[in-house]
Amino acid sequence: MKSATTPSPATRRAGPSRPWIFSFLGAGAVFLATIAFTGGTGAGQILSTALTFATMYVIVGLGQMFVITTGPGNVDLSIPSTIALAGAVSMTVMGGNDAMILPGLLAALGVGVVVGCFNFALIRLLQIPPIIATLSASFLIQSVAIAYGRGLRVRPPEAFGDFTTGRILGIPYLAIATLVLCILMGVVLHRTVYGRSIAAIGQNARAASLAGIPVERLRWVTYVLSAVLAGLCGAVLAGFSGGSSLNMGEEYLLASIAVVVVGGSSVSGGQSNVPGLWGASIFLYLLVTMLNTFGVGAGLRLLLTGLIIIAIITIAGGPKTGRN
Repeated sequence: MKSATTPSPATRRAGPSRPWIFSFLGAGAVFLATIAFTGGTGAGQILSTALTFATMYVIVGLGQMFVITTGPGNVDLSIPSTIALAGAVSMTVMGGNDAMILPGLLAALGVGVVVGCFNFALIRLLQIPPIIATLSASFLIQSVAIAYGRGLRVRPPEAFGDFTTGRILGIPYLAIATLVLCILMGVVLHRTVYGRSIAAIGQNARAASLAGIPVERLRWVTYVLSAVLAGLCGAVLAGFSGGSSLNMGEEYLLASIAVVVVGGSSVSGGQSNVPGLWGASIFLYLLVTMLNTFGVGAGLRLLLTGLIIIAIITIAGGPKTGRN
């Protein structure tokens, strides 16, 4: 008789139990290739900078991960415009005053709440597929950001700017704060009723509904969470950049999805993990750094980046859900 703990052939074929390891292995390989090319020059600075920019990917990746976990077709494409609007609102509220940092951050989170509710209203009330609903919402949100933030360049408060750019022993403050956020989100994902419920929804929404799980209510909470984290990223990114700009969220559209998938979460929903976001985020930044170091042109760089990401996803396999 087979032991209950012995994995079945189907499970073994599904791929490694920790597919997110491939993202860290990829990041390590890219880093070694880069420092080999430069003779080791600036290795510490490259790592420190990678940690700084990876935090932005991780923050938006967390929200996108929760959305994707709820099942096939669920994705938030309004993240870039939410970042732009939240960044402008937060800097305006702060007004360069240290005493207004907390109200400014709350304003950014408030923007996320409004955007998340609007996104889900389009999905639920108008029965629009999430990919279309959030993409359509992004155009409206970007229009509001343009109307609100055109010509706006308010510098962040000195204390907030120091925090977003500061380091301790070469480790960015932002990376430490984001690590704490990831631990919190990991607990929410794996140790709370909410986290387990969205995983069940992603694996089989109908079965989850029959089991008494409020599917639509939890999907609403998830879209709000994604937008709130995008709003937080907008405030942090504006502080790091010395002010908000209308295009500062553009690179986070596909990046927010890539870090989730490359990090080992199932693109079909139901299974996800937080550690992989870090490996994937560092990998994406170091990959671009390596190609720039090698002097690769912009067009070829985009092509190679896409091919390498596809290779990582293929090798890792990604966890499979139990959905037939």
